[in-house]
Amino acid sequence: MSVQNVLDTIKENSIQFVDFRFVDLAGRAHHITLPATEVDEDTFVNGVAFDGSSIAGFRGIEESDMVMMPDTEAAYVDPFTDHPTLNIMCNIHTPDGDRYERDPRSIAQKAEEYLQKTGIGTAAFFAPESEFFIFDDVRYESSMHTSSFTVDSEEAAWNTNRKEEGGNLGFKVGVKGGYVPVAPIDTQQDIRSEMVRLMQESGLRVERHHHEVATAGQAEINFRFDTLTKTADNLLKYKYIVHNVARQYGKTATFMPKPLFGDNGSGMHVHQSIFNGDTPLFWEKGAYANLSKMALNYIGGILYHAPALIALTNPSTNSFKRLVPGYEAPVNLVFSKGNRSAAVRIPVAAVTPKGCRIEFRTPDSTANPYISFAAMLLAGLDGIKRGIDPTALGYGPFDKNIYDLSDEEKKEIRSVPGTLDEALDALEADFEFLTEGGVFTKDFVENYVSLKRAEAKAVSIRVHPHEYSLYYDC
Repeated sequence: MSVQNVLDTIKENSIQFVDFRFVDLAGRAHHITLPATEVDEDTFVNGVAFDGSSIAGFRGIEESDMVMMPDTEAAYVDPFTDHPTLNIMCNIHTPDGDRYERDPRSIAQKAEEYLQKTGIGTAAFFAPESEFFIFDDVRYESSMHTSSFTVDSEEAAWNTNRKEEGGNLGFKVGVKGGYVPVAPIDTQQDIRSEMVRLMQESGLRVERHHHEVATAGQAEINFRFDTLTKTADNLLKYKYIVHNVARQYGKTATFMPKPLFGDNGSGMHVHQSIFNGDTPLFWEKGAYANLSKMALNYIGGILYHAPALIALTNPSTNSFKRLVPGYEAPVNLVFSKGNRSAAVRIPVAAVTPKGCRIEFRTPDSTANPYISFAAMLLAGLDGIKRGIDPTALGYGPFDKNIYDLSDEEKKEIRSVPGTLDEALDALEADFEFLTEGGVFTKDFVENYVSLKRAEAKAVSIRVHPHEYSLYYDC
Protein backbone atom coordinates (compact mmCIF):
# COMPACT_ATOMS: atom_id res chain seq x y z
CA MET A 1 0.00 0.00 0.00
CA SER A 2 1.43 3.37 -1.03
CA VAL A 3 1.20 6.59 0.97
CA GLN A 4 -1.49 7.75 -1.44
CA ASN A 5 -3.45 4.54 -0.85
CA VAL A 6 -3.36 5.21 2.90
CA LEU A 7 -4.53 8.79 2.38
CA ASP A 8 -7.31 7.50 0.10
CA THR A 9 -8.33 4.96 2.78
CA ILE A 10 -8.57 7.77 5.30
CA LYS A 11 -10.85 9.71 2.99
CA GLU A 12 -12.97 6.79 1.77
CA ASN A 13 -13.61 5.47 5.29
CA SER A 14 -14.23 8.91 6.82
CA ILE A 15 -11.33 8.26 9.20
CA GLN A 16 -11.17 10.88 11.94
CA PHE A 17 -7.98 9.75 13.70
CA VAL A 18 -4.78 7.94 12.76
CA ASP A 19 -3.14 5.83 15.47
CA PHE A 20 0.63 5.42 15.07
CA ARG A 21 1.93 2.36 16.96
CA PHE A 22 5.27 0.81 17.87
CA VAL A 23 6.31 -2.14 19.99
CA ASP A 24 8.61 -2.18 23.02
CA LEU A 25 11.14 -4.84 24.01
CA ALA A 26 8.51 -6.80 25.94
CA GLY A 27 6.26 -6.98 22.87
CA ARG A 28 3.62 -4.54 24.11
CA ALA A 29 2.22 -1.99 21.68
CA HIS A 30 2.23 1.78 22.38
CA HIS A 31 0.51 4.49 20.40
CA ILE A 32 0.17 8.18 19.65
CA THR A 33 -2.99 9.41 17.90
CA LEU A 34 -3.20 12.27 15.42
CA PRO A 35 -6.35 13.85 14.01
CA ALA A 36 -6.66 12.69 10.43
CA THR A 37 -6.61 16.34 9.34
CA GLU A 38 -3.00 16.51 10.57
CA VAL A 39 -1.84 13.52 8.50
CA ASP A 40 -0.46 14.13 5.01
CA GLU A 41 2.39 12.93 2.79
CA ASP A 42 4.96 14.71 4.97
CA THR A 43 3.89 12.60 7.98
CA PHE A 44 5.21 9.52 6.19
CA VAL A 45 8.49 11.28 5.41
CA ASN A 46 9.17 12.98 8.75
CA GLY A 47 7.46 10.48 11.05
CA VAL A 48 5.90 11.05 14.48
CA ALA A 49 8.11 12.06 17.40
CA PHE A 50 7.92 10.43 20.84
CA ASP A 51 9.85 10.21 24.11
CA GLY A 52 12.04 7.10 24.05
CA SER A 53 13.19 7.56 27.64
CA SER A 54 9.69 6.67 28.87
CA ILE A 55 9.89 3.19 27.29
CA ALA A 56 11.71 0.56 29.35
CA GLY A 57 14.94 -0.54 27.69
CA PHE A 58 15.05 2.19 25.07
CA ARG A 59 17.00 5.42 25.64
CA GLY A 60 18.14 7.60 28.51
CA ILE A 61 16.57 10.97 29.22
CA GLU A 62 19.59 12.75 27.74
CA GLU A 63 18.86 11.25 24.29
CA SER A 64 15.13 10.68 24.51
CA ASP A 65 13.91 12.05 21.17
CA MET A 66 12.87 9.26 18.82
CA VAL A 67 10.74 8.98 15.70
CA MET A 68 8.04 6.55 14.60
CA MET A 69 8.25 5.95 10.85
CA PRO A 70 4.91 4.60 9.58
CA ASP A 71 4.84 1.44 7.46
CA THR A 72 2.05 1.87 4.92
CA GLU A 73 1.87 -1.93 4.50
CA ALA A 74 0.82 -2.32 8.13
CA ALA A 75 -2.39 -0.29 8.31
CA TYR A 76 -5.91 -1.38 9.26
CA VAL A 77 -9.12 0.22 10.52
CA ASP A 78 -9.50 -0.14 14.29
CA PRO A 79 -12.60 -2.28 15.04
CA PHE A 80 -13.15 -0.88 18.56
CA THR A 81 -12.91 2.91 18.58
CA ASP A 82 -16.07 5.06 18.65
CA HIS A 83 -14.41 7.53 16.29
CA PRO A 84 -13.24 5.94 13.00
CA THR A 85 -9.51 5.32 13.47
CA LEU A 86 -6.79 3.90 11.23
CA ASN A 87 -4.00 2.00 13.01
CA ILE A 88 -0.53 2.02 11.44
CA MET A 89 2.47 0.03 12.70
CA CYS A 90 5.76 1.92 12.71
CA ASN A 91 9.50 1.36 12.84
CA ILE A 92 11.61 3.39 15.25
CA HIS A 93 14.30 5.72 13.98
CA THR A 94 16.76 8.06 15.63
CA PRO A 95 16.40 11.81 14.96
CA ASP A 96 19.23 11.38 12.41
CA GLY A 97 17.05 9.05 10.38
CA ASP A 98 18.84 5.80 11.21
CA ARG A 99 17.02 2.61 12.18
CA TYR A 100 17.15 2.24 15.94
CA GLU A 101 19.15 -0.88 16.76
CA ARG A 102 16.92 -1.79 19.71
CA ASP A 103 13.69 -1.51 17.71
CA PRO A 104 12.16 -5.02 17.64
CA ARG A 105 10.39 -4.45 14.34
CA SER A 106 13.57 -3.28 12.63
CA ILE A 107 15.34 -6.38 13.96
CA ALA A 108 12.69 -8.56 12.32
CA GLN A 109 13.15 -6.76 9.00
CA LYS A 110 16.94 -7.07 9.22
CA ALA A 111 16.55 -10.82 9.78
CA GLU A 112 14.53 -11.08 6.56
CA GLU A 113 17.14 -9.03 4.70
CA TYR A 114 19.89 -11.27 6.06
CA LEU A 115 18.10 -14.41 4.83
CA GLN A 116 18.09 -13.00 1.30
CA LYS A 117 21.77 -12.03 1.53
CA THR A 118 22.75 -15.58 2.48
CA GLY A 119 21.30 -16.88 -0.78
CA ILE A 120 19.63 -19.73 1.13
CA GLY A 121 16.12 -18.55 0.32
CA THR A 122 14.00 -15.52 -0.45
CA ALA A 123 11.45 -15.65 2.37
CA ALA A 124 10.81 -17.28 5.75
CA PHE A 125 7.23 -18.02 6.69
CA PHE A 126 5.94 -18.14 10.26
CA ALA A 127 2.64 -19.19 11.82
CA PRO A 128 2.19 -18.95 15.60
CA GLU A 129 -0.48 -20.87 17.52
CA SER A 130 -1.04 -18.45 20.37
CA GLU A 131 -3.16 -19.89 23.19
CA PHE A 132 -4.90 -17.82 25.84
CA PHE A 133 -7.36 -17.93 28.74
CA ILE A 134 -10.65 -16.03 29.00
CA PHE A 135 -11.53 -15.40 32.65
CA ASP A 136 -14.56 -13.80 34.24
CA ASP A 137 -12.53 -12.12 36.97
CA VAL A 138 -8.90 -11.50 37.88
CA ARG A 139 -7.50 -9.96 41.06
CA TYR A 140 -3.90 -9.85 42.23
CA GLU A 141 -1.75 -8.05 44.77
CA SER A 142 1.92 -7.99 45.71
CA SER A 143 3.02 -5.72 48.55
CA MET A 144 4.97 -5.77 51.81
CA HIS A 145 2.35 -7.66 53.80
CA THR A 146 0.29 -9.53 51.23
CA SER A 147 0.78 -11.49 48.05
CA SER A 148 -2.08 -13.17 46.23
CA PHE A 149 -3.92 -13.77 42.98
CA THR A 150 -7.43 -15.00 42.24
CA VAL A 151 -8.98 -15.80 38.89
CA ASP A 152 -12.42 -17.20 38.18
CA SER A 153 -14.39 -18.63 35.29
CA GLU A 154 -17.92 -19.97 34.95
CA GLU A 155 -16.37 -22.99 33.21
CA ALA A 156 -13.83 -23.77 35.93
CA ALA A 157 -13.58 -27.20 37.53
CA TRP A 158 -13.48 -25.62 40.99
CA ASN A 159 -16.97 -24.16 40.48
CA THR A 160 -18.97 -27.40 40.43
CA ASN A 161 -20.37 -26.48 43.86
CA ARG A 162 -20.68 -22.74 43.41
CA LYS A 163 -24.17 -21.33 43.94
CA GLU A 164 -24.88 -19.23 40.90
CA GLU A 165 -27.88 -17.06 40.11
CA GLY A 166 -30.70 -19.46 39.33
CA GLY A 167 -28.68 -22.42 40.56
CA ASN A 168 -25.51 -24.07 39.36
CA LEU A 169 -26.11 -25.39 35.85
CA GLY A 170 -23.22 -27.87 35.81
CA PHE A 171 -21.26 -28.74 32.64
CA LYS A 172 -17.95 -27.48 34.02
CA VAL A 173 -14.67 -28.17 32.23
CA GLY A 174 -12.57 -30.72 34.08
CA VAL A 175 -8.84 -30.37 34.65
CA LYS A 176 -7.20 -31.26 31.30
CA GLY A 177 -10.73 -31.91 30.04
CA GLY A 178 -11.28 -28.89 27.81
CA TYR A 179 -10.08 -30.02 24.39
CA VAL A 180 -12.77 -29.21 21.80
CA PRO A 181 -16.00 -30.00 23.71
CA VAL A 182 -19.27 -28.63 22.36
CA ALA A 183 -21.72 -26.40 24.22
CA PRO A 184 -22.87 -26.21 26.96
CA ILE A 185 -19.44 -27.26 28.25
CA ASP A 186 -17.81 -24.81 25.84
CA THR A 187 -19.40 -21.51 26.87
CA GLN A 188 -17.13 -19.32 24.73
CA GLN A 189 -18.08 -20.20 21.15
CA ASP A 190 -19.69 -16.83 20.49
CA ILE A 191 -16.82 -14.86 22.04
CA ARG A 192 -14.24 -16.64 19.90
CA SER A 193 -16.43 -16.29 16.79
CA GLU A 194 -16.68 -12.54 17.39
CA MET A 195 -12.90 -12.39 17.74
CA VAL A 196 -12.57 -14.23 14.44
CA ARG A 197 -15.06 -11.93 12.69
CA LEU A 198 -13.12 -8.83 13.71
CA MET A 199 -9.80 -10.43 12.83
CA GLN A 200 -11.12 -11.16 9.36
CA GLU A 201 -12.43 -7.60 8.97
CA SER A 202 -8.99 -6.37 10.02
CA GLY A 203 -7.20 -8.38 7.36
CA LEU A 204 -6.29 -11.65 9.07
CA ARG A 205 -7.03 -14.93 7.33
CA VAL A 206 -8.29 -17.11 10.19
CA GLU A 207 -8.20 -20.87 9.73
CA ARG A 208 -10.05 -22.14 12.83
CA HIS A 209 -10.85 -21.63 16.51
CA HIS A 210 -11.58 -24.00 19.39
CA HIS A 211 -11.55 -24.57 23.13
CA GLU A 212 -8.19 -25.76 24.45
CA VAL A 213 -7.25 -28.46 26.97
CA ALA A 214 -7.23 -26.57 30.28
CA THR A 215 -10.19 -25.78 32.47
CA ALA A 216 -11.45 -22.23 33.06
CA GLY A 217 -11.68 -20.98 29.50
CA GLN A 218 -8.51 -21.81 27.58
CA ALA A 219 -8.81 -21.05 23.87
CA GLU A 220 -6.92 -21.05 20.60
CA ILE A 221 -7.49 -19.21 17.32
CA ASN A 222 -5.21 -19.96 14.38
CA PHE A 223 -4.47 -17.47 11.63
CA ARG A 224 -2.67 -18.18 8.38
CA PHE A 225 1.11 -17.98 7.98
CA ASP A 226 2.90 -15.05 6.40
CA THR A 227 6.41 -13.68 6.15
CA LEU A 228 8.29 -12.97 9.38
CA THR A 229 7.58 -9.27 10.00
CA LYS A 230 4.02 -9.47 8.66
CA THR A 231 3.28 -12.40 10.96
CA ALA A 232 4.63 -10.48 13.95
CA ASP A 233 2.40 -7.54 12.96
CA ASN A 234 -0.53 -9.94 12.67
CA LEU A 235 0.14 -11.41 16.11
CA LEU A 236 0.00 -7.95 17.71
CA LYS A 237 -3.28 -7.33 15.88
CA TYR A 238 -4.54 -10.75 17.04
CA LYS A 239 -3.74 -10.07 20.70
CA TYR A 240 -5.27 -6.58 20.49
CA ILE A 241 -8.54 -8.03 19.19
CA VAL A 242 -8.60 -10.91 21.70
CA HIS A 243 -8.06 -8.56 24.65
CA ASN A 244 -10.68 -6.05 23.55
CA VAL A 245 -13.42 -8.49 22.51
CA ALA A 246 -13.09 -10.21 25.90
CA ARG A 247 -13.47 -6.79 27.50
CA GLN A 248 -16.62 -6.10 25.47
CA TYR A 249 -18.12 -9.33 26.81
CA GLY A 250 -17.33 -8.34 30.39
CA LYS A 251 -14.47 -10.82 30.58
CA THR A 252 -10.68 -10.62 30.56
CA ALA A 253 -8.18 -12.47 28.35
CA THR A 254 -4.57 -13.28 29.20
CA PHE A 255 -1.68 -14.77 27.22
CA MET A 256 0.22 -15.47 30.45
CA PRO A 257 1.84 -18.91 30.01
CA LYS A 258 0.79 -20.44 33.34
CA PRO A 259 -2.03 -18.57 35.10
CA LEU A 260 -3.30 -21.76 36.79
CA PHE A 261 -1.46 -24.33 38.90
CA GLY A 262 -2.13 -27.99 38.08
CA ASP A 263 -3.42 -27.69 34.50
CA ASN A 264 -1.99 -27.05 31.05
CA GLY A 265 -0.45 -23.69 30.33
CA SER A 266 -0.68 -21.56 27.19
CA GLY A 267 2.04 -21.91 24.60
CA MET A 268 2.80 -20.37 21.24
CA HIS A 269 3.85 -23.16 18.91
CA VAL A 270 5.63 -21.51 15.98
CA HIS A 271 5.49 -23.14 12.52
CA GLN A 272 8.38 -22.19 10.23
CA SER A 273 9.56 -22.81 6.67
CA ILE A 274 11.81 -21.25 4.04
CA PHE A 275 10.98 -20.73 0.37
CA ASN A 276 13.04 -19.74 -2.65
CA GLY A 277 10.50 -17.86 -4.72
CA ASP A 278 7.58 -20.28 -5.00
CA THR A 279 9.71 -23.33 -4.22
CA PRO A 280 9.45 -24.83 -0.72
CA LEU A 281 12.89 -25.77 0.60
CA PHE A 282 11.90 -27.98 3.54
CA TRP A 283 10.23 -30.77 1.48
CA GLU A 284 11.85 -34.02 0.31
CA LYS A 285 9.41 -36.81 -0.49
CA GLY A 286 10.24 -40.12 1.11
CA ALA A 287 12.70 -38.76 3.66
CA TYR A 288 11.92 -38.80 7.38
CA ALA A 289 8.66 -36.84 7.75
CA ASN A 290 9.33 -35.72 4.13
CA LEU A 291 11.95 -33.29 5.43
CA SER A 292 14.82 -32.08 3.28
CA LYS A 293 18.40 -32.00 4.55
CA MET A 294 18.05 -28.21 4.80
CA ALA A 295 15.06 -28.61 7.07
CA LEU A 296 16.94 -31.06 9.28
CA ASN A 297 19.88 -28.67 9.51
CA TYR A 298 17.44 -25.87 10.40
CA ILE A 299 16.08 -28.08 13.20
CA GLY A 300 19.65 -28.75 14.27
CA GLY A 301 20.29 -25.02 14.61
CA ILE A 302 17.10 -24.50 16.61
CA LEU A 303 17.89 -27.33 19.04
CA TYR A 304 21.61 -26.54 19.33
CA HIS A 305 20.90 -22.90 20.24
CA ALA A 306 17.68 -23.65 22.13
CA PRO A 307 18.96 -22.85 25.66
CA ALA A 308 19.91 -19.34 24.48
CA LEU A 309 16.85 -19.00 22.22
CA ILE A 310 14.54 -19.70 25.13
CA ALA A 311 15.66 -16.49 26.84
CA LEU A 312 13.94 -14.74 23.90
CA THR A 313 11.08 -17.14 23.15
CA ASN A 314 10.10 -17.75 26.81
CA PRO A 315 11.19 -14.49 28.41
CA SER A 316 9.17 -14.43 31.64
CA THR A 317 9.61 -16.08 35.01
CA ASN A 318 6.10 -17.45 34.50
CA SER A 319 7.26 -19.16 31.29
CA PHE A 320 9.12 -21.72 33.36
CA LYS A 321 6.03 -22.60 35.37
CA ARG A 322 4.67 -23.96 32.06
CA LEU A 323 7.87 -25.71 31.01
CA VAL A 324 7.56 -28.66 33.40
CA PRO A 325 6.88 -32.31 32.48
CA GLY A 326 3.36 -33.69 32.56
CA TYR A 327 1.27 -30.93 30.98
CA GLU A 328 2.00 -31.50 27.27
CA ALA A 329 4.89 -29.08 27.79
CA PRO A 330 7.64 -29.33 25.15
CA VAL A 331 10.54 -29.54 27.60
CA ASN A 332 12.66 -32.08 25.70
CA LEU A 333 15.23 -30.77 23.24
CA VAL A 334 14.53 -33.36 20.56
CA PHE A 335 12.55 -33.51 17.33
CA SER A 336 9.76 -35.84 16.32
CA LYS A 337 7.03 -36.19 13.71
CA GLY A 338 4.45 -37.01 16.35
CA ASN A 339 5.57 -36.46 19.91
CA ARG A 340 4.05 -33.33 21.41
CA SER A 341 6.48 -33.34 24.33
CA ALA A 342 9.32 -32.73 21.86
CA ALA A 343 10.58 -29.19 21.44
CA VAL A 344 10.40 -29.54 17.65
CA ARG A 345 7.54 -31.40 16.00
CA ILE A 346 7.04 -31.99 12.29
CA PRO A 347 3.37 -31.95 11.26
CA VAL A 348 2.68 -34.83 8.84
CA ALA A 349 -1.12 -35.00 8.53
CA ALA A 350 -2.51 -33.57 5.26
CA VAL A 351 0.77 -31.79 4.50
CA THR A 352 1.62 -30.75 0.92
CA PRO A 353 5.12 -29.78 -0.28
CA LYS A 354 4.31 -26.11 0.27
CA GLY A 355 2.83 -26.92 3.67
CA CYS A 356 5.92 -28.82 4.84
CA ARG A 357 7.27 -27.08 7.92
CA ILE A 358 8.79 -27.51 11.34
CA GLU A 359 7.02 -26.54 14.56
CA PHE A 360 8.99 -25.16 17.51
CA ARG A 361 6.64 -25.85 20.41
CA THR A 362 8.56 -24.36 23.32
CA PRO A 363 7.77 -20.61 22.89
CA ASP A 364 4.95 -18.76 24.61
CA SER A 365 3.17 -15.48 24.02
CA THR A 366 5.14 -13.43 26.54
CA ALA A 367 7.75 -13.40 23.75
CA ASN A 368 8.11 -10.33 21.59
CA PRO A 369 7.23 -11.83 18.19
CA TYR A 370 9.59 -9.61 16.19
CA ILE A 371 12.57 -10.54 18.38
CA SER A 372 11.72 -14.20 18.88
CA PHE A 373 10.88 -14.95 15.23
CA ALA A 374 14.10 -13.24 14.13
CA ALA A 375 16.10 -15.24 16.68
CA MET A 376 14.54 -18.55 15.57
CA LEU A 377 15.32 -17.78 11.94
CA LEU A 378 18.94 -16.93 12.75
CA ALA A 379 19.35 -20.13 14.78
CA GLY A 380 17.93 -22.18 11.91
CA LEU A 381 20.11 -20.41 9.34
CA ASP A 382 23.17 -21.08 11.49
CA GLY A 383 22.22 -24.75 11.47
CA ILE A 384 21.96 -24.70 7.66
CA LYS A 385 25.26 -22.88 7.17
CA ARG A 386 27.12 -25.18 9.57
CA GLY A 387 25.34 -28.32 8.44
CA ILE A 388 24.24 -29.19 11.98
CA ASP A 389 22.87 -32.75 11.96
CA PRO A 390 20.35 -33.07 14.81
CA THR A 391 20.47 -36.86 14.69
CA ALA A 392 24.26 -36.97 15.04
CA LEU A 393 23.98 -34.71 18.10
CA GLY A 394 21.42 -36.97 19.76
CA TYR A 395 18.37 -34.79 19.19
CA GLY A 396 16.26 -37.58 17.72
CA PRO A 397 14.06 -38.36 16.03
CA PHE A 398 12.09 -39.56 19.07
CA ASP A 399 8.74 -40.95 17.97
CA LYS A 400 7.69 -42.65 21.17
CA ASN A 401 6.29 -41.21 24.38
CA ILE A 402 9.27 -39.66 26.11
CA TYR A 403 7.45 -39.76 29.44
CA ASP A 404 7.42 -43.58 29.20
CA LEU A 405 11.21 -43.85 28.84
CA SER A 406 13.30 -45.27 31.64
CA ASP A 407 15.26 -42.93 33.87
CA GLU A 408 18.47 -44.02 32.14
CA GLU A 409 17.03 -43.27 28.70
CA LYS A 410 15.75 -39.88 29.86
CA LYS A 411 19.24 -38.92 31.03
CA GLU A 412 20.33 -38.89 27.39
CA ILE A 413 17.78 -36.21 26.50
CA ARG A 414 18.60 -32.55 27.04
CA SER A 415 15.91 -30.44 28.65
CA VAL A 416 15.10 -26.76 28.40
CA PRO A 417 16.54 -24.40 31.03
CA GLY A 418 14.70 -24.60 34.34
CA THR A 419 14.55 -20.87 35.10
CA LEU A 420 14.73 -17.54 33.33
CA ASP A 421 18.14 -16.92 34.90
CA GLU A 422 19.46 -20.19 33.44
CA ALA A 423 18.18 -19.19 29.99
CA LEU A 424 19.82 -15.76 30.33
CA ASP A 425 23.10 -17.46 31.29
CA ALA A 426 22.83 -19.52 28.11
CA LEU A 427 22.13 -16.41 26.02
CA GLU A 428 25.18 -14.62 27.41
CA ALA A 429 27.30 -17.65 26.52
CA ASP A 430 25.81 -18.14 23.05
CA PHE A 431 24.65 -15.02 21.22
CA GLU A 432 27.06 -14.68 18.29
CA PHE A 433 24.64 -16.40 15.92
CA LEU A 434 22.21 -13.54 16.60
CA THR A 435 24.70 -10.89 15.46
CA GLU A 436 25.23 -12.42 12.01
CA GLY A 437 24.46 -9.86 9.35
CA GLY A 438 24.12 -7.16 12.03
CA VAL A 439 20.59 -8.32 12.84
CA PHE A 440 21.09 -8.12 16.61
CA THR A 441 23.86 -6.16 18.27
CA LYS A 442 25.89 -7.01 21.34
CA ASP A 443 24.42 -3.85 22.94
CA PHE A 444 20.91 -5.19 22.36
CA VAL A 445 21.73 -8.54 23.99
CA GLU A 446 23.42 -6.93 27.00
CA ASN A 447 20.55 -4.48 27.48
CA TYR A 448 17.96 -7.24 27.11
CA VAL A 449 19.71 -9.51 29.60
CA SER A 450 19.98 -6.66 32.11
CA LEU A 451 16.24 -5.95 31.88
CA LYS A 452 15.28 -9.59 32.25
CA ARG A 453 17.69 -10.16 35.16
CA ALA A 454 15.90 -7.35 36.98
CA GLU A 455 12.52 -9.05 36.39
CA ALA A 456 13.82 -12.38 37.65
CA LYS A 457 15.28 -10.78 40.76
CA ALA A 458 12.04 -8.89 41.48
CA VAL A 459 10.20 -12.22 41.56
CA SER A 460 12.84 -14.18 43.46
CA ILE A 461 13.10 -11.80 46.43
CA ARG A 462 9.36 -11.65 47.09
CA VAL A 463 7.65 -13.80 49.68
CA HIS A 464 5.52 -16.51 48.04
CA PRO A 465 2.15 -17.49 49.56
CA HIS A 466 3.05 -21.18 49.37
CA GLU A 467 6.02 -20.53 51.65
CA TYR A 468 3.50 -19.88 54.44
CA SER A 469 2.08 -23.37 53.86
CA LEU A 470 5.55 -24.87 54.03
CA TYR A 471 7.28 -22.92 56.75
CA TYR A 472 4.95 -20.86 58.94
CA ASP A 473 4.74 -23.44 61.71
CA CYS A 474 8.48 -24.12 61.86
